[in-house]
Amino acid sequence: MRVSLVQVCSNDDLDENLARARDGVAEACGRGAEWVALPENFAYMRREGSPYPCAQSPGGAIESALSSWAKEYGVWILGGSFPEVIPGSEKIYNTSTLFDPKGVEVARYRKIHLFDVDLSGESDGRYRESKRFQPGEEVVVAATSFGNVGLSICYDLRFPELYRVHSSRGADFITVPSAFMPETGKDHWEPLLRARAIENQAFVIAPAQCGSHSSDRRSYGRSMIVDPWGIVLAQGGDEPSVIDAECDLRTIRKVRGSIPSLMHRKLVR
Repeated sequence: MRVSLVQVCSNDDLDENLARARDGVAEACGRGAEWVALPENFAYMRREGSPYPCAQSPGGAIESALSSWAKEYGVWILGGSFPEVIPGSEKIYNTSTLFDPKGVEVARYRKIHLFDVDLSGESDGRYRESKRFQPGEEVVVAATSFGNVGLSICYDLRFPELYRVHSSRGADFITVPSAFMPETGKDHWEPLLRARAIENQAFVIAPAQCGSHSSDRRSYGRSMIVDPWGIVLAQGGDEPSVIDAECDLRTIRKVRGSIPSLMHRKLVR
């Protein structure tokens, strides 16, 4: 399975972001990608605390674009995340979707853990996703033609119990589309991704936002593909780019066979 990650620097122009994402998908497919993954908020990056004017229901413009790209290029596509309308609520979901090469949605995950933190103790380091977002409740592992895919988004990465559920449901791949902050990314991004891969003996697919989105919002970049041994197969830099790697499913069997830790787990209270 050749996997490509499209690293972007999204802004608050929906049409521009979709055009850039499509260019990235086209580049990835030109390089032989069978699965293309986009980052969190790939279609729209708001200023912190502001609403999402492009929030939409399932089947809206963003998902229609993802479906059409998957069908046009005959590839799997992970639509990192987009703002999904919740009927009857002022809040929205942060939603990730997976499409098959026929353009059919096979999985939908709504971000469970919301990023409510104070990075610096000052207002410019305070983030409150719960002000605009409703947390999801369902853990999602999708069965595909190439293995089982556990879906997550960004801040979920800090909660290993989520990925243990993925593992218990047979996840071979774990997706972590993200817009990590530079303050945390420089110390935490790679160690956490590699830990999730090692713990669960699965490939970790982590497409990321990068650069300055606005005067008050930046992302760390460094999109990453990690194998089940914890080896980084591909890593992006600080600029928009496309990275790719071959994810050999035999690696999963080899790692799980040599260190059968998933079989040795005990319930610890």
